Amino acid sequence: MARTLALGGIAGTLIAWNWLRLESGPSDGQAVLMVVLALAPAAVRGLRARIATGVVAFLIAAGSAFDLGPGIHYPGRLLARFGRGFLDFYDVKLPFNPAAQPRMHGTILLAAFAFALAASLAIAARRPRWAALALLVGAGWPATLLRGDDFLRGAALLAGLLVLLVALRERPRVIGYAPLAGLMVVIAAVGASSSPALARQAFVNWQSWDFYTRPAKPVSVSYVWNSDYSGLHFPRRLTVVLKIKAPSRPQYWRAVTLNDVIRGRWIEDATPQRQSDGYVGESGLVPAAAVPPEPRECSPNCLRAAHSNLVEQQVTVEALRDRHLVAATVPIQFDARKLGVVSYDPSGMAFVERALRRGDTYDAWSYEPEPSPQQLARSKPDYPPRIRVDFKYLAVDQKVYVPPFGTLGRTQGIDWLFSQSIHAPEIDPYRPLYDRAEEIAGGAKSPYAAAVALESWFRNSPTFVYDAHPPKPPGNTPPLVDFVTRTHRGYCQHFAGAMALMLRYLGIPARVAAGFSSGQFDKSNGQWVVTDHDAHEWVEAWFQGWGWLPFDPTPSRGGLAGAYSASSRTFDATGAALVLAGKEGLKAFDPGDLGFPQGNLRLSPDTPDLSAPPVQVAAQHSRTPGLLRLIALVAAGLVLAIALAKLAVRRSRYLTRDPRRLAAACRKELRDVLLDQLLDVPPSATLAELAALAQAELGVSAAAFGLHGTAARFAPPGYAREAARELPRAMRELRRDLRRELTRFERTRGLLSLRSLGLA
Repeated sequence: MARTLALGGIAGTLIAWNWLRLESGPSDGQAVLMVVLALAPAAVRGLRARIATGVVAFLIAAGSAFDLGPGIHYPGRLLARFGRGFLDFYDVKLPFNPAAQPRMHGTILLAAFAFALAASLAIAARRPRWAALALLVGAGWPATLLRGDDFLRGAALLAGLLVLLVALRERPRVIGYAPLAGLMVVIAAVGASSSPALARQAFVNWQSWDFYTRPAKPVSVSYVWNSDYSGLHFPRRLTVVLKIKAPSRPQYWRAVTLNDVIRGRWIEDATPQRQSDGYVGESGLVPAAAVPPEPRECSPNCLRAAHSNLVEQQVTVEALRDRHLVAATVPIQFDARKLGVVSYDPSGMAFVERALRRGDTYDAWSYEPEPSPQQLARSKPDYPPRIRVDFKYLAVDQKVYVPPFGTLGRTQGIDWLFSQSIHAPEIDPYRPLYDRAEEIAGGAKSPYAAAVALESWFRNSPTFVYDAHPPKPPGNTPPLVDFVTRTHRGYCQHFAGAMALMLRYLGIPARVAAGFSSGQFDKSNGQWVVTDHDAHEWVEAWFQGWGWLPFDPTPSRGGLAGAYSASSRTFDATGAALVLAGKEGLKAFDPGDLGFPQGNLRLSPDTPDLSAPPVQVAAQHSRTPGLLRLIALVAAGLVLAIALAKLAVRRSRYLTRDPRRLAAACRKELRDVLLDQLLDVPPSATLAELAALAQAELGVSAAAFGLHGTAARFAPPGYAREAARELPRAMRELRRDLRRELTRFERTRGLLSLRSLGLA
């Protein structure tokens, strides 16, 4: 046994020493723990015992390496973290910082444990060849991952191999396997040599072997943005397309703005321009608070300092096949110089000349104001010339424009468009869409009232259903009209397209934005993980003083962070209703107070109680409790169940007035107390004997309790009833003395003990 542990310790130390070479900086004591755990199976005898010990040692080692706790998710999390750590070796330069790459650090620790375990088991079985092979691979593999001549490590490995081969022989011979072991080491050294000649000839260029499960094939999500309304077909396989380092507050990641609408279909109308500063912003439509006085002369740091509502992002492309640069709504500036030629559209879009590739990174800054319903309600329809004169973002079809919100005679003008204009035949089929917009929000007192009314109507009305395969419209009925008036079934293209078009009919500048919903926030890396299944469309409406603000009318999708939107978890429905009605301070309100008499503000499911304060948005959107919380809840439930069971049993004994039975109940309760304190109590012990045992073992005087109990049980009826009346008081005093004498640990142990319930 001593020889096994000694040789195993030598092999494990060499293996761990070489694996830790891949890390920079001092190592912690986890490597020592890995070696000790690897030796544990070799220290026991018998195949079954070694297998059981090896499994336990592996679980402990893996949990320590990857900081995993017990639970049903242990296997999945272990595989995910080990796989990610293994693949990171192909993306991270060696040596790496273990504090910055904890999963790579865990992979190294687990590899050291696995090879040390293989070597120790071979040593315990007295198999010198297998032990030498485990040491050679376990120590030689990491030793060659970093190029360079390291004769010290080579000499130590050769010495370790010779020691194993000689010490494990039944009849030790210095000559035998020693030359073979030396030859193996020489061959491995040649294979890992950094000689330029060998490298050029790729003698054994195994360092370039890539064990990736093939990087995810880049995917396009333009099918979500094409507005053909024929149905969505998301691929079964989930593909991570982007990873974005940004604050944990939920964001919508915008790639495209669909500014023009033709026959109900929203299309991209971009005019890319090359510029050096990466600034994007349409003249007159970007709030002054979002941009410094001279944006084209302002560096990114200057831009970041210009306003507290600028959100910085670092975007990494994983598997997105597209030319658009993605950023949080609403992008203001990009720094994508590493991607080559980049063009920008004033509406906030950025394009690369060639398609995005895996590993592309760029920085972006987005303007994210946080207006309240009160502030937006005060935003007047005072539109800049870009909207008021050029009618940009007010077109309801090609070269068909509607008057802005609040314009005198606007209703008559729209009636003329539908009935007498030269475009009437093309737009007349969309009149039901305009009529429904007027019905829902036509009487709104402000553009914001109309926007939040339509958003709430679409998102929270029970008549609308999210359906990736909606029924086809009959005849020549436009898809959006059929969706709003008949089927009420559709996906994000239907909801966003209909709401944006209805806002334009009401004279409110609007457009469709396309990109991705928030995705999942990885708290450990501080980044959002976005997949192709997060591809989404939503609405952006323009407000004086605030610029473009997103709204999401699609139900069953994630919500926005801004409290002004009905899709937000922080949406203050009561406050919004009162402000829009101009009746701040009222305790109750009527839907008619919103300013659209036929409208009805349906509350988001995330706001079940109107009187409750706004819900705070969580950093992570996981509906499943954490493992530690789950364990704590289960433990608390068990403790409560045990306590209630004991209480029910004991209280049920006192449901009598018979002195004899009351005395028997008191005897059983005292006996239960002694049993729960792990004392041996004879089943036939009398009340007096139990009182004496309590005084002897627990240091409490139970003499009075014993006398009253004995009298209640054996005295004549008159005396027994009198003793029974005194018995509860004596029992209370005994309980008080027990609480005083027993420590907190002893009381807790007594509470959790199952001996008094007959289960232990």
